[in-house]
Amino acid sequence: MAQKKALFICLGNICRSPIAEAVFIDEVKKAGDESKWEIDSAAIGSWHVGKTPESRAQATMKKHNLAYNNRARQIKTPDFTKYDYIFGMDEENMEDLKERCPSNGTAKLLLLGDFDPEGDRIIRDPYYDRGSEGFEKCYQQAVRCCKGFLEQVAQNKI
Repeated sequence: MAQKKALFICLGNICRSPIAEAVFIDEVKKAGDESKWEIDSAAIGSWHVGKTPESRAQATMKKHNLAYNNRARQIKTPDFTKYDYIFGMDEENMEDLKERCPSNGTAKLLLLGDFDPEGDRIIRDPYYDRGSEGFEKCYQQAVRCCKGFLEQVAQNKI
């Protein structure tokens, strides 16, 4: 079986997409499917390239025992053919991804929230929040969505 590749995208790659990436890695490990996936995250914008996740995102990942050592990067044109699945966190991300996708792009562009069994489709950006509640909500949504997506993959629905 060929390795599948998933890329998680948010605006700056320091809040939502690193959390989603770490959650997805954790879910794949729990399922014993680590060798079946290549997983990464990236940003729409270039503001935070090279930086570690925002401190509240890091604290949320640490709280849930998620290992993470990636640094922010911006999505590049080759990503649209390298990855099988590219997940946006909100409608704006999806619009940006569709605009940037080259004509030969083969990745399925998916809204991560479409896999939430609770129907909470938009993973709101918690960057400008005062506390860390938005990051915890992002984590909880990511867990539900990643599990939902992996269930659909297992059932060959995607």
